[in-house]
Amino acid sequence: MSILKKRLVDFEEVLNDEEIDLITLRRLCFHGIPDEGGLRSLCWKLLLNYLPLSREDWSDVLKRKRDLYNTFIEDLIVTPGEATVDGDRVDVTLHDHPLNSNPGSKWQTYFKDNEVLLQIDKDVRRLCPDISFFQQGTDYPCQAIVNANGPKRLHSRVQYTVLRSANVERKGLGVTKIAVSVRKAPEDYAPLAEGGEAHWEVLERILFLYAKLNPGQGYVQGMNEIVGPIYHAFACDPDPKWREYAEADTFFCFTNLMGEIRDFFIKSLDEAEFGINAMMIKLSQQVKSNDHEVYLRLQQQDLCPQYYSFRWLTLLLSQEFPLPDVMRIWDSLFADEKRFSFLIHICCAMILLLKDQLLDNDFATNVKLLQNFPSMDIQIVLTKAASLAGKSLSTP
Repeated sequence: MSILKKRLVDFEEVLNDEEIDLITLRRLCFHGIPDEGGLRSLCWKLLLNYLPLSREDWSDVLKRKRDLYNTFIEDLIVTPGEATVDGDRVDVTLHDHPLNSNPGSKWQTYFKDNEVLLQIDKDVRRLCPDISFFQQGTDYPCQAIVNANGPKRLHSRVQYTVLRSANVERKGLGVTKIAVSVRKAPEDYAPLAEGGEAHWEVLERILFLYAKLNPGQGYVQGMNEIVGPIYHAFACDPDPKWREYAEADTFFCFTNLMGEIRDFFIKSLDEAEFGINAMMIKLSQQVKSNDHEVYLRLQQQDLCPQYYSFRWLTLLLSQEFPLPDVMRIWDSLFADEKRFSFLIHICCAMILLLKDQLLDNDFATNVKLLQNFPSMDIQIVLTKAASLAGKSLSTP
């Protein structure tokens, strides 16, 4: 039996048990989830605490969550000038109009939402331009949206003439922008004709609803890079029964993941135990303990982790590698009980693997090198990271 076939059998045995053995599942996923059979889609749902470990509970949980998501679409995507009375749409413009200053006005909510939507629309229209997936149409467009006229289709609510790309912008005590995107599309993604939806349009709705439901945080640039790989995994599931609900499933998995990393996106929490500054300090300390020569070189050049690792850590390396490599990295991150400890190990490995260049280059060249990590076999990076963590990436 080939190694791949044995691994597929191992995954199937765990996933077909009535009670999922999470320890075994984590061990298998840490070494990488095979692309075959939609395994990644199912494993991520389990690792991100969306699906319960008891299989008999799956149908009830999925129905409840998917119905809830449909309610979000109905209730939170506000259409001004309309209301439902006894099941019929009626015009209430006489009582609510665009100049109504009442905070409860649908028009006021509509205009406020559009400010958030403008940034989301900009970001999702250029997600992963190195692949065509997000520009393509989904087989399962949201009928409540595509069959509605006007502002229910979110992209139709915002207009802009200039699209500028930045990686991360956070709310809180000021604004932080780190470098420019290393991946740019030559032009914006276009919406599909009436009756259809491109995958980026689906992501726009997911992020918009997340912002509405989390007003204390809202939408922050970079969240599009987090939700993209999750949705890609779910929307490419070979089983249509899973693929049909990729949008709702992605929303809840993304929400769960953001619950773990939200401190990265809130500037006022930078100094918290799990804030981004604490993570960057841990990275520097790990470089120091594993290669003092490289650490001294970075110190001598005043090459602070903020210049490069802010983006690495905040976006879980989603902008540093091609999408297939990002998904492989996330297999290990999601599977690791101390997943953010392993993220530090991966970032440290990336630095140590560039040792020769870092020791030879000047400051400007090293900044550029770290901000644009060179193409490299992801297995080399992960093997080095596992070694730093005292683990092995040999096939379990």
